[in-house]
Amino acid sequence: MSTNTTTDETTSEVPFSRRDDEEVLTLTEVALILKTPVNTLRWWRRQGIGPTYFKLGRRLMTTVGDLRQFMREQRLNSRRLI
Repeated sequence: MSTNTTTDETTSEVPFSRRDDEEVLTLTEVALILKTPVNTLRWWRRQGIGPTYFKLGRRLMTTVGDLRQFMREQRLNSRRLI
């Protein structure tokens, strides 16, 4: 059984800008994308900050679309302060 590695891409290899809005991300993946510690994301969630999360079983998840929305809101809010 042969696999073609040139066309097989894992989720982490696909650039964030090319990911589908409905793709589900774990807390660890969000931390890597935002370059923020997982514990900071957990703290933000307790404070009502950060992307919208949902539970899938016992794991916290979000979607690429929700993460993009959060990033866009942060960018727009920071412009108001300048």
